[in-house]
Amino acid sequence: MSDQHQDAIERVWDGVVATARRTAADGLVVGTSGNVSARVGGVVLVTPSGVPYDRLGPGDAVGVDLAGRQVLGDMTPTSELPLHLAVYNNSNAAAVVHTHAVHATAVSTLVTEVPLVHYAAAMLGGPVRTAAYARYGTRELAENMLTALRDRTGCLLQNHGTVTYGDTLDEAYDRTAQLEWMCRLWLTASSVPGHHPTLLSPAQLREVTDALKGYGQPG
Repeated sequence: MSDQHQDAIERVWDGVVATARRTAADGLVVGTSGNVSARVGGVVLVTPSGVPYDRLGPGDAVGVDLAGRQVLGDMTPTSELPLHLAVYNNSNAAAVVHTHAVHATAVSTLVTEVPLVHYAAAMLGGPVRTAAYARYGTRELAENMLTALRDRTGCLLQNHGTVTYGDTLDEAYDRTAQLEWMCRLWLTASSVPGHHPTLLSPAQLREVTDALKGYGQPG
């Protein structure tokens, strides 16, 4: 491994650990639930199974190749490795965040698609779908997730949690946070007796999608 590649591994691993700790600090996971990964070339750095995030340090990097063979570290990768690899092998993702966010998980038990209560859905590619339930860590769950992720950058996992991906760890995390907020918003609006939330139309969402292409600072 070249010094340059090693430096990249170390830098990205620090980001993986920081993002995993952020999911816990922001209440998106409890204990060691959820997991985070990022890709460096042909190596996927992923949080290990059952290890509290505050115990992970610079020397604890866990890496696998795109076929799932461990190429770095001694600790066992997360049990959700098939889910992460499915994203990397079927998209241009550079980072994946999986959480058990409370409001999003609650919504996953209620609907097959998150109602269009807010234009934040455009940040995830459109109406967010719910992947059919399958036991954690299985190929079936990964396949169900891929179906729900078609043309999207995030989805719910029925009775389980969330999955989002992005070009960076920050982008993947932000999409998780937006999804959780949107689910909380819908649950809050839906809880008012005698009222039903107004929803955006597909045309209104497309208008937002077009507007977002010019959002933010240039360059």
